[in-house]
Amino acid sequence: MPIAEQGYLHWQGRPSTAQKPWRAITRFGIRLAFRRKFFKLTLALSLMPAFAFSIGVYLAETIGNFQVFMGGSRRLLNVDPAYFRVYFTSDFLYFMILMLMILSGAGLIADDLKSGSLQLYFARPLRKRDYLLGKLGVTGFFVLLLTLVPGTVFILLKLIFSGSLKLLTQHPWLPLSVLLYSLILAVLFSLATLFFSALSKNRRFAGVLLFLVYFGSDVAYAVFHEIFRRPELGWLSIRANLQQVGAAVFGAAPPLDAPWPVSALILAVLAGVAVFFLFKRIRSVEVIR
Repeated sequence: MPIAEQGYLHWQGRPSTAQKPWRAITRFGIRLAFRRKFFKLTLALSLMPAFAFSIGVYLAETIGNFQVFMGGSRRLLNVDPAYFRVYFTSDFLYFMILMLMILSGAGLIADDLKSGSLQLYFARPLRKRDYLLGKLGVTGFFVLLLTLVPGTVFILLKLIFSGSLKLLTQHPWLPLSVLLYSLILAVLFSLATLFFSALSKNRRFAGVLLFLVYFGSDVAYAVFHEIFRRPELGWLSIRANLQQVGAAVFGAAPPLDAPWPVSALILAVLAGVAVFFLFKRIRSVEVIR
């Protein structure tokens, strides 16, 4: 009597995945960043301006007519949208964000390319979108830690020390400005970091390239402005474009006599190019079902 053997049966089900798989990538990336050399020290230095501005809110509310030396002259310290604009568009804040991006984000994709980890990532039911969101979550977390968190603290301290809601009644859009500009900085710096991280398998090279491009745009602006004396040349500088948009978000006059929507368009185009390149660069491995 013949014996029939049952062969391999192809699985007809569909692979399931967690609802938000990018969270695991983000958590691991944040923990790994704190293990980097000099990262904790850099983060502490990055938070010093926020601490100083918090003290400024206290002094402005507890000491009448408290003055600070700003712009070559003494001015009355007043916690208003201009106060927030000074913090959010300062060169030092941009520089410290850049340093944190280099330390925490330069190797996010470069290290995966070097070790071949992308095949392990995409051998699981993980989409490109989830992978990139997980990586963006790492850099975005640290940018928001320097922007959204201090901005919210400034507002709360102002409300507590003043004992009134005058700030919000006079400027009801201020919390939205803090949120919007914090997200703008988080998205732009994160996309730029991942863009350069995906260019090479060497994290040091990616970090150096990010640093050179940021300050190289400033150098280009300074050189051409010295020759042609045109404010529109500020569009060559990443920092100047960020400050133009920041001034508009907080309802202040742009620092350059040039239309700020053009700066917003330039930053949006740069972000779009980064997203397009990242999706082209990160090619997933087809999962055999």
